[in-house]
Amino acid sequence: MPDMKIEINKKTQYGSYAKGWLIQDRKSLGELVLSSEEMSYITRQPDENQPVVLNRYTELILIVFSDLSKEDGAFQEHCRKKGNEIAAILRKENINQIDLTVNSENIKGIIALAEGLSLGSYQFNKYRSVASGTPWSLTQINFVGEPILQSQVNELSVLVQAVFIARDLVNEPASHLNSVKLSECFVALGASSGFESDIYHKDKIKALGMGGLIAVNQGSIDPPTFSVLTWKPANAKNLKPIILVGKGVVYDTGGLSLKPTKDSMDYMKCDMAGGAVVAAVLYFAAKCNLPLNLIALIPATDNRPDGNAYAPGDVIVMHNGKSVEVLNTDAEGRLILADALSLAKEYDPELVIDVATLTGSASMAIGHQGIVAMGNAGESLFGSLKKSGENTWERIVEFPLWDEYGELIKSDIADMKNVGSREAGAITAGKFLENFVDYKWIHLDIAGPAFLNAPDHYRPKGGTASGVRLLIDFLKQLI
Repeated sequence: MPDMKIEINKKTQYGSYAKGWLIQDRKSLGELVLSSEEMSYITRQPDENQPVVLNRYTELILIVFSDLSKEDGAFQEHCRKKGNEIAAILRKENINQIDLTVNSENIKGIIALAEGLSLGSYQFNKYRSVASGTPWSLTQINFVGEPILQSQVNELSVLVQAVFIARDLVNEPASHLNSVKLSECFVALGASSGFESDIYHKDKIKALGMGGLIAVNQGSIDPPTFSVLTWKPANAKNLKPIILVGKGVVYDTGGLSLKPTKDSMDYMKCDMAGGAVVAAVLYFAAKCNLPLNLIALIPATDNRPDGNAYAPGDVIVMHNGKSVEVLNTDAEGRLILADALSLAKEYDPELVIDVATLTGSASMAIGHQGIVAMGNAGESLFGSLKKSGENTWERIVEFPLWDEYGELIKSDIADMKNVGSREAGAITAGKFLENFVDYKWIHLDIAGPAFLNAPDHYRPKGGTASGVRLLIDFLKQLI
């Protein structure tokens, strides 16, 4: 995780070489101290969609025009994307810090600009050798000018840290991050932020009857883990916990139902993105002292085709006692999530949200532009989640869980099978999970946006941490 500071400096100018301004349009240029030549240069620029760069040699001025005609969520996303464009300019010029000028009319926009600037600066350089050179990094953002709340700055700083933590975990190769090491990362996060960690190992997982997690793990030489992360502040608003369940498949070959390599298995280090997301949310909650009782449950294993691997045709018994006929070992995520969702009942939860890179069908349906959601939580909670999706631009598309979809996962020899038909694959996966819940529940399939093959503005190539900002915004609405 990069060492970057986001601070308030009460001086009108802190002294950074680069200085950023967010203004409404060219009519607002009078707010800036510009020479007539600079004003003439700016007015000659044909496109207000691009940041204007003024190189005074003693300082670099970056002017961004905001589009106030957009609705609130779209406006903030506009500002985030402009922040990412500034990050690209700073990277090109090898500039490590910037002053962002604040005035009372643009606080929300300037915070979003700083968010996009920060998130757009992310790089994963852990395994680059010294011979590849010292990579650029953004080390400091200073808010200068009119007052901005310290709490807003602190929260933004921790939000960026949480996103970077999740991205780093997703980008970590399986050669360096098996299920045991993943759980050790969660323990370290808890120690650094303040949440509690309890790690279940193979004997306890067996004793608890987690047949799905044990079955998926059979082909691995590394044991599974089940991480229970708890944040329970004294001032919690909720007596019953909100539980976040994250899929933690550290690497997915597909098992005996082997995946092809190109554009499939070669990216499967990302199959624990759900686990990374919920751990990062707990990190944020603890660091910002969020007054909510939260628990994260993360079943973790890899899925490999070794000699004792579970096979198509097997029948396994899950934590809740239901039997599952396995017809595809590449539909493993729903098996380990089902055990976790079943265990969640023992905590008498107020709400359970699971997050998983679960199906290619979700990605085929809506691409990387959004997150597929389904569940039984009701219109009010789904409405709040969709609002958070607009706020963070991690938007939600709700799919139905009609009874007819349950017919597609009926088995001839067991209570259910782990795959349905080719059609509605994301929904039948959700319908499978529905068999393991009897509480308010939302399922988030992040398969589309969790890992990108090319950058998308401030979302980098590789792990994006999609879902972290969404869930944080959603939880803040509940306070």
